[in-house]
This record gives sequence, structure tokens and C-alpha cells, in this order.
Amino acid sequence: MSSPIRGPLLAVPALVVALLAAVLLGPVPAAAAPAAGTATDVVSGVEATVVPAPARDALPLITELTATACPELPPVWVVAQVQAESGWDAGLTADRSGDRAGLLQLDQRTWTAAGGAPWPADPPPPGSEVTTAASHLRVGIGWTCANLRAVSAHLEETGKPTAPLDAMLVCHIAGCDRVTGSATGVPEPGEAECPRRCAQVVHRYLAAVHANLDRFAAATPVPAAPAPDPAAVAAVTRGPADPTAWTGGATGCTRSDPTGGDCLTGATRHGFDEVADAFGGWEDGPSIRSAGCWDAHAWNPRSDHPRGRACDLFAGEQGRFAKGEDLDDGWRVAGWLRANADALEVKYLIWQGRYWDPGVRDQDGWGRRYTGGGVYDVRDATGGHYDHVHVSFRE
Repeated sequence: MSSPIRGPLLAVPALVVALLAAVLLGPVPAAAAPAAGTATDVVSGVEATVVPAPARDALPLITELTATACPELPPVWVVAQVQAESGWDAGLTADRSGDRAGLLQLDQRTWTAAGGAPWPADPPPPGSEVTTAASHLRVGIGWTCANLRAVSAHLEETGKPTAPLDAMLVCHIAGCDRVTGSATGVPEPGEAECPRRCAQVVHRYLAAVHANLDRFAAATPVPAAPAPDPAAVAAVTRGPADPTAWTGGATGCTRSDPTGGDCLTGATRHGFDEVADAFGGWEDGPSIRSAGCWDAHAWNPRSDHPRGRACDLFAGEQGRFAKGEDLDDGWRVAGWLRANADALEVKYLIWQGRYWDPGVRDQDGWGRRYTGGGVYDVRDATGGHYDHVHVSFRE
């Protein structure tokens, strides 16, 4: 995407360059050959049948590069961002000057800082490293990852609410100083020397990438076990007694996590205690066999777990698809949390490949299909939430 407001991507140079060195340390893996007849690539989170052919061809390389060097960068984000930048035209050069080139439309200063070979003239001649898809991705993904880690550190230090992946996009389109100099990490008109036109371009760019994410994210397969019929849902929600409502408001992550993590918010600790009491405990209990709440979740910084606002409740053994009594217990827990969502400040639930929040219209009996957000392998027992109920809390 060509834009007059693109700033240098070296706005936090020492940190980005240091991170880039770490990302690129060691040999870059070779691209794997795509499997014949592959449709949905659930490991990458990309629906391969709907992306452009060049993206489909590059998907094995993208998956390898992100998995080995930058697991916090979902492959579907790479595909979506490249689509917004170049439409997957590796030979695209921006404007008449040709000073930006390739899949991610990098200028020569950024390209060489990321380790790419300088091009002799603008625009770069055909066959240049920067306009060759595979070589561009090897350099560009390393640079993107370095920016992601730099802005992630800044957001964590300052407590700004913007998601790291969105801040990475701001860094790419307008310069990292727009992230560090704005109140939220996404500049509004006049912030971080970003006038109205600049802010409009930034917001449109984020919207374009997110639209591509919606188009390209892999659809969730049919759940291993179908959602129960409405009568069954009603039956399980009438099980344990109603909980005590949470009235303590927002507390921040200040309460202890009984499962061994760093901390929980007041609402999360209250909700966890209430569901544990309702179902006879959470350590080898009759319905909840084990649980985990706070977790760093480095591969998914947007998760509620590192905020102390989420818990995973395992109805059976972790890593195995729940069946029989375990499956029934999981439905009872999920149904009870749903029935008491208002009292417990429940933000959303995920269970058996299904996602529910108070604003979701049911599909096939309970919530809607869970996509994994391009981060999780939704056919995996844990990634698809077939072995545990995930509950996030609003406060």
C-alpha cells in the first residue's frame, strides 16, 4: 500500500536492530513443498482456497519462518498484510520513483537495514532480491517480527491498550514513533506529529488488514461433538446453585491465582472460586479435573490470560478430546457459566470448537464456530478447546 505518510520504520532503532539480529540468527529454513490437494491449512490458520495463488504457494515458507523465528506472528497476519500492501504482486514498485518495492513495499533504507541487498536503481530491476517473493519474505518477515517485538515491549511497559499486532501495522505504515508518541498506540489526528490525513490513512490501513484477516482466516471444522439440543442445554444450566454476583468492579490483576500463575483480577478470582465451588472443586474434582488461569501466552499477547482475566477448566485430560462423562461435565460447566454470565461478569466462553458471548446468536444450538483467530490449530484438542472450557471475564 503506497502512502504519503509512511515514516521510517527505524523509529526505535537500537531495539529493533537488536531484535532483528536475534530473529535472523541462524539459518533460515527452506520452503516446504505444499501438500497436494491442500485446502484449509489449519496449522497456519489460513483458508488456502480463498487466498491469491502466490500466497498459497508461499504459505509453507511463511509458516516455517514464523514458527521457527517468530511464533507470536500468525501466518494469516502476514498473508493479510501483504495483500493490503501489494496484492501479492512481488514485482510491484510504488510510485514513479520506485523507492518502495516488493510484497511488503519496503523502501531501500528499511530493506538494507533488515539485511537485504541494496538495489542499484529505482525501481529495482526485475529479478532483484527485493522483488523475488521467497527472498522478500525471508527478509521482510524478520523485519516485521523485530517491529512486533519492539512495539510489544513498549505497549507492555506503558500499558497502552492497542494490541501488539495492530501496533506493528502502525509501525509499518507510519513509523514506530506514531506508536510511541500516541496515547493508545494508534494515533488520532494531531498526535505524534500525525495530522488528520495521516491518522485517516493509519486507520484505513488497519481496517484493510483486518478485512483481509476476516477473508483469509481458516474456518473451523465441524466440532468433534455437536452442540447439545436446546433441551439438553437447559438441563445442564439448572444444575448447581446460582452463584454470588460479583460487585467489586475493576481491580486490576491484584488477586492471587490458585492455579499457580502470577495474578488474577477480582472478578476472575471470584468467578473461578464460584465455578469451583459449584462443581465440587477444580483439582481432580468430579467435573473439573484441572485448571489454569494466568499465563504469559507469548504466542498470543492479545489473550486475556496474561491480563489475569481468563481461566481454562479441563473436564478431562489435557490434550485429549473430551468424550463420554468428561464431555457431559464440560457442557455442564460451560452451560452454567453461560447461564450466570451477567452475575459473574463473563466476557466470553469457548468450548468444543464453539464460541459464545452475550451478543452472539446461536448457530447449531450453542454459540458459533470458533476460528482460532489465526493463532490456534482449531483441529487440535487444546487449540480447538475440545479438552477445556475457556472463560474470559470483563473485569
